[in-house]
Amino acid sequence: MTQHTSTLSPPPIAVAVSRYNASVTQRLLDGAVRAYSRSGGRVPDLHIAEAPGAFELVALCANAARTGHFAGVVALGCIIKGETRHDQVLADAVTSGLANIALITGVPIGLGVLTVDTPAQAAARAGGRLGNKGEEAMDAVLASIAEIALLSDPRARRRAAESGLMARRVMASGLAGLPDKAAAVRTPRRPARKGRA
Repeated sequence: MTQHTSTLSPPPIAVAVSRYNASVTQRLLDGAVRAYSRSGGRVPDLHIAEAPGAFELVALCANAARTGHFAGVVALGCIIKGETRHDQVLADAVTSGLANIALITGVPIGLGVLTVDTPAQAAARAGGRLGNKGEEAMDAVLASIAEIALLSDPRARRRAAESGLMARRVMASGLAGLPDKAAAVRTPRRPARKGRA
């Protein structure tokens, strides 16, 4: 599990949570709140919006992202397979909708919507043996917000470079020590022109 680390407290976040399969989504919400608090966030800076079901999460997240009040949005829901393909259609619609919101608004969206075959699989991912996807979704949003701030602020990029953060990332990526292919590429010389210009 990736944890957001910052000396600053996290900005306000909106959390849209489905009431459908509430025994699962409440545990996802508990995990998201726990992750926000662990990162130094104040619970009053979270806005919790309840959706009737997973499909309605898209509209709530879109509206939250467009307000300009929230640096990120977390969507929490639980889609459990039934006798028909409805779960697949619903999961595709929700994930596509949330991805489009992030692309259009630039606001990071945390995907904490479970798509599982059984209630036991849901329980395992909502605070059970496989962790808590609500917590992971919040951590992902907070990490994305921090990276967006780094990308958009030249002073923050300079501080990150001076602190060695970028060098540590290169070392961690395994790219350190590889030849710089860009340096090996030479611009071809233009042939000398004869005659007058």
